[in-house]
Amino acid sequence: MTSIFHTGLLKDISLILNNADDFNVIIQVGEDENIKEFRAHSVILRARSSYFKSALSTEWITKKNDMIMFNKPNITPIVFDMILKYIYTGELDLTNHLGENILGLLIASDELLIEELSNHVQDYLIKEQTTWVQKNFVLVLHTVFEITNCKKLQEYCLESICSNPQSFITSKSFLSLDKDILSILLERDDIPIEEVIIWDCLIKWGIEQTFSFESENYNISKWDNENYEALKETLSQFIPLIRFIELTPADYFDKVRPYKAIIPNHIYDEVEEFYFKGIIPKIINLPPRIGKIHIESKIIEKKFISIIINWINKKDAKVIRKKNDSLYNFDLIYRGSKFRIDNNSFRNKCNNLQVPILVLIKCQNSKKIFGGYTPIGFYSNNSNNGFIYSMDSFIFSFENNDIQNMKLSRVISYHYAIYNNYYYGFNFGSDALYMQNQNLYANNNNNNYEHNLTDDIGTIYTIEEIEAFRVVKQ
Repeated sequence: MTSIFHTGLLKDISLILNNADDFNVIIQVGEDENIKEFRAHSVILRARSSYFKSALSTEWITKKNDMIMFNKPNITPIVFDMILKYIYTGELDLTNHLGENILGLLIASDELLIEELSNHVQDYLIKEQTTWVQKNFVLVLHTVFEITNCKKLQEYCLESICSNPQSFITSKSFLSLDKDILSILLERDDIPIEEVIIWDCLIKWGIEQTFSFESENYNISKWDNENYEALKETLSQFIPLIRFIELTPADYFDKVRPYKAIIPNHIYDEVEEFYFKGIIPKIINLPPRIGKIHIESKIIEKKFISIIINWINKKDAKVIRKKNDSLYNFDLIYRGSKFRIDNNSFRNKCNNLQVPILVLIKCQNSKKIFGGYTPIGFYSNNSNNGFIYSMDSFIFSFENNDIQNMKLSRVISYHYAIYNNYYYGFNFGSDALYMQNQNLYANNNNNNYEHNLTDDIGTIYTIEEIEAFRVVKQ
């Protein structure tokens, strides 16, 4: 049996940081009046940091009196002292350090390729330095997005913005936001903020970046073609990220049309068709910004969830979401590939729940995705056979993951919304959309729902995957 004596080993090695006289590296850190020299041992530096393993190789080093001389002016003495203690002792106490020094440690640990230290500092800033991070949010935001391997803190900053987007997006700090970070923000669907606010602030950001925020540049009545062209160039990568169809007609008329010259023609034409003809855009079909929604589906993309939520809220897919509209999470309760695709498996997981349920079905050899929603579940009143009343059930289909080909069919015969019978896994409207073991039928012969979901009435689809979610209001 091998005996382990790590504690004594670490203690003895840590002593040579300050007490040994056989060092062979002098590292000068800092600049101007804040410079300090540290003595270290190349063998330990090389073992603990791949950066030093390369930097202290024979091709790189500069020697003076047989001593390796090394300069790091971009790292402060306080930060490098923490790094050396970590390298020699494997210990780090950040309790009494200022936030700016901890952030400097994060930058330095990334540069010196010490991944373990970088991950620890990110966690510490998130968990223990929340107040400081929030007070210096823009500094932290710009810093961490310059560090590729800083995903934890990057996501934390983005989540912080998404939790209260309006206060940040309408702040003066927003006007100095880096363009790459702005692009990442505008790409997100989980920012619960009205699109008109994003549009207004994007225009202000563009003016600030293009001209500087001066009164004569802010007054567009005094602009000429050169002004518009300059702003168009600044905002070219951001205009396609705006959800124009989420604006009210009044906001579109008052806020967007005055800036027609900065919007590419193909985007502007689609927006005009939407507002004047109700035609859903084919190119700018980004989903609404509906906030963070939980769903783990292998069948549909998250962009369709906002459409389904609109339907649950009794609205059309293209209707603009209001602040007081209900949002939902979707908790997976059944997946066919996990529990088997048959009537009993579905009913065992879903039929004893008198809660709102969303069902999604992907079929073999078909581009269609079918689904149905019941606000009262598939079982009620302790009955295992018979119809269930519902005014708000609906069935739907997508094709090619394209909202252009979506079909919605709401229940019209409320007393026949759901048919509960052990011959079926589920059955909307007796025959509008139902599962019978591995087969799916979408006939609607009894016309208990508004429309047929397919033109191929009588087609028997083979279920490839099926999911059911408990729908929970946030």
